[in-house]
Amino acid sequence: MRKQITAIIVGAGHRALLYSMYALQHPADLKIVGVADPDPVRRQKTAEMHGFGADMCFESGEALAELPKMADAVINGTMDTQHVQTAVPLLRCGYDMLLEKPFAVSEDEMWELQRVAKETGRRVMICHVLRYAPFYTAVRQHLLAGEIGDIINIQATEHVSYHHLAVSFVRGKWGNEEKCGAPMLLAKCCHDMDLIMWLKSGVAPKQIASFGCDFQFDPAKKPAGAGKRCMVDCAVEESCFYSAKKHYIDHPDRWAFYVWDCLEHLEHPTIEDKIRSLKTDNIHGRCVWDCEHTVVDHQSVVINFADGSTATLNMIGGTARPERNLHIIGTKGEIKGVFDDSVFTVRTIDNASETGWREETVDLNIGGDKSGMTGQHGGGDLLLVEDFVRVLQGEAPSISCTSINDSINGHLAVFRAEKARKAGTIAELPAL
Repeated sequence: MRKQITAIIVGAGHRALLYSMYALQHPADLKIVGVADPDPVRRQKTAEMHGFGADMCFESGEALAELPKMADAVINGTMDTQHVQTAVPLLRCGYDMLLEKPFAVSEDEMWELQRVAKETGRRVMICHVLRYAPFYTAVRQHLLAGEIGDIINIQATEHVSYHHLAVSFVRGKWGNEEKCGAPMLLAKCCHDMDLIMWLKSGVAPKQIASFGCDFQFDPAKKPAGAGKRCMVDCAVEESCFYSAKKHYIDHPDRWAFYVWDCLEHLEHPTIEDKIRSLKTDNIHGRCVWDCEHTVVDHQSVVINFADGSTATLNMIGGTARPERNLHIIGTKGEIKGVFDDSVFTVRTIDNASETGWREETVDLNIGGDKSGMTGQHGGGDLLLVEDFVRVLQGEAPSISCTSINDSINGHLAVFRAEKARKAGTIAELPAL
């Protein structure tokens, strides 16, 4: 029989609790035995969800690290700026770790965590869940089979819907880089940068350039008549695409975990409670042009790899529909598809055919993360946890398996791309 892995949640936010669902579905393989979080409501809810007592509830990861090791692993879902400061002492305590992305918010942090992971010999798996989405796994399998030859170019796009952009990157926790510690390219697109590095099979990025800005939500573009709060003093709320009423009252469940976290103390908040919240202290009730946000709403990245191949990533926020597109061109053919449709086409050179090519359409019949609100990432989240558990049980990792070392190039490319964007230069990347 396989060993049951025990784990403690550190940072009982949306992502960690979602990962912990694997324990409820596969209790013989994973058991959540504790939680560390400063919020007593979240500690209590997590304990009730997984059936452990108050003696296994801690106020912080640091408090947990002061005690003898009490589980096999930690699921670290703290905020971005807390990842390294919580991970380091817990790794030194002997815990293996499933660590939410981005695993660091600076190059110095990145190197520190890599060093500690190596020193302690602990397993650290980064939550690059899109590697586990069946769409990207299937694409990777076709590449490994050599069907399109050597990669010449990768073109990736991420379209962030207008309501996701508003809730997370304008009004929300990741709207101000100085407060959250992460620019848009790191907070939202480290998945995509990681995918590019993963699809390139370990070939190092050599140079990178980037361009982007906040195009839509510059305070100078605030409409005449707009107020501070949509439901309090705005004369244009009825016609505004970004009305808090339209986003969060007309659709109260769409982004419930983020928008109504300030009402967690209420067991069953009413619509009146939610309206009152948006009118007073809820950050999501603010005008999108008056949120003190500093991150970009669109950005383009160009990467030159050591083998001479290239890649581009275009992130565009404010689209009607969320969508990730991928086009990989190789020396023998190409792969082109849409993640959200779970469909891609493998097209290869065929001199014998009239068209000059032959093609196969792969339809996985799995919807992607169309709304951004469920957090399922096209089926990747719990497959990630399954791989983590299997590795700790002594089984071989899947082709999607990621670690600190695997994630270095993706994170380093983000940090250097941001430097290049802000300086208007081309950044060099060190050979690792």
